[in-house]
Amino acid sequence: MNSHRLTVGVVGAGRVGAVLGAALLAAGHHVVAAAAVSAASRERAARLLPGAAILPADEVAHAADDLLLLAVPDDALSGVVSGLAATGALRRGQIVAHTSGAHGVAVLGDVQGMALHPAMTFTGADSDLDRLPGIAWGVTTADRAFATRLVADLGGVPEWIAEDARPLYHAALAHGANHLVTLVNEASDVLKAAGVEHPDRILSPLLHAALDNALLLGDAALTGPVSRGDAGTVGKHLDHLPAEAVPAYLTLARRTADRAIAAGRLRPQDAAALLDVLSRVRVGSPA
Repeated sequence: MNSHRLTVGVVGAGRVGAVLGAALLAAGHHVVAAAAVSAASRERAARLLPGAAILPADEVAHAADDLLLLAVPDDALSGVVSGLAATGALRRGQIVAHTSGAHGVAVLGDVQGMALHPAMTFTGADSDLDRLPGIAWGVTTADRAFATRLVADLGGVPEWIAEDARPLYHAALAHGANHLVTLVNEASDVLKAAGVEHPDRILSPLLHAALDNALLLGDAALTGPVSRGDAGTVGKHLDHLPAEAVPAYLTLARRTADRAIAAGRLRPQDAAALLDVLSRVRVGSPA
């Protein structure tokens, strides 16, 4: 980074903001203030950002001489930026960085800054700091040199995302990470319904292997009844799954079949019976 340490303010001491502020502290920068509204955010800021004054957002912006980090929800970001600008809290020479994955720099208006999104999930715990080294950051900015140095200070690697590609970039991460959590918990619930007391013992090795194989091999990692065209097995699944689990299973099975056919894992003639089973059950209808 620059030879002098940056004076930083953090607006939004939630799961992301407090952790990134702590990472900047660890990199030698000076986090002077943070805006934290809820009791949980205040506790988190006190724990992860010792020495930072807890102030209203506009006062945090005034105190952040070099870098203002906005770690607020996507839908609130535009209002926070316009509110700070209206109060005169933002000024020339100050870099404003937001952590939204869905937004680029357009949301900042005339303010000099960047979109700085960590491709990682956060719980707000101290252990989140251990997840930062080596991760990718989705960055949109005109000042790539500054962004590169800042991301390096945070232990990461920048991935340059075009302004108009931000929603697609963010959709990919949400689809992969957020829906994975739902999928794992759905599988766990179904195993419990099958009488398995500790679903994690079954799922952990299986899902870790599946994820590793998918990242390494792509669609060649597909296994299971859909990729084999086992229509009878899939039909039994649909007959026995809890009603609330059927729509997601159907949607993913149909998409899996499409990908298996496109990848040459499943011949169209072998898929006919499977696709017939899947087409006879409509999302939202009883299995």
